Amino acid sequence: MGKLIWLMGPSGSGKDSLLAKLRQREPTQLLVAHRYITRKANAGNENHIALSEQEFFTREQHNLFALSWHANGLYYGVGIEIDLWLRTGLDVVVNGSREHLPQAQARYGQTLLPICLQVSPAILRQRLQARGRESEADIAARLERAAHYAPSDCLTLNNDGSLLKSVDTLLTLLGRKEKAHDAL
Repeated sequence: MGKLIWLMGPSGSGKDSLLAKLRQREPTQLLVAHRYITRKANAGNENHIALSEQEFFTREQHNLFALSWHANGLYYGVGIEIDLWLRTGLDVVVNGSREHLPQAQARYGQTLLPICLQVSPAILRQRLQARGRESEADIAARLERAAHYAPSDCLTLNNDGSLLKSVDTLLTLLGRKEKAHDAL
């Protein structure tokens, strides 16, 4: 049975960028799961599958999601295919929700490995401002939320530096010997 790596972090911490770089590395026995989201395909930087709300609810009614949740006005799902991948011994990385970690823990138990991506407040502010998607008040609210949330029993991955270093550190946390910079 593989491990389900539940990658969490505040908006702007670099989850999507880290996962994109990890996909380029293509480590053996490790897959990055895509999410099904009720937002436009070209919104944000995440490699996701865009669904209408009706499509989402139809899939949910047919139990096609291993996990699903509602946040920030959108619906998110992770397909049931990850269970097959895990059963075949593959490790699977999911861009997870911090608020829905308990749901993932209840379903996957000891198979779940929560990893918290963190960045310093100054860098987080810079990244949020550079995205240009939010007002200063929205950025301040995101920074406040990030400062007060710390899941328990979570490995920490600092993403203040280069993405290559963060991928190397992630692979080390997962107990993998391959190094990201060797392949990039």
